[in-house]
Amino acid sequence: MFKKLAKIKYLPNNFEVIQDGDHVICAISGKKILLENLTYWNVETQEAYFSYIEAGIKREND
Repeated sequence: MFKKLAKIKYLPNNFEVIQDGDHVICAISGKKILLENLTYWNVETQEAYFSYIEAGIKREND
């Protein structure tokens, strides 16, 4: 079960947890992403994406 939203700083090959939590929210779909499953993000916009699909949608819309 998702308990607390984490605050994350997204880096080029990793991310840093700024405020403890267990999940973040996808910038496109609004889905919750467990930190252990977080794979896709954008360093420039500091956004997380649920999957490659949402990341692709973001790229297409920019």
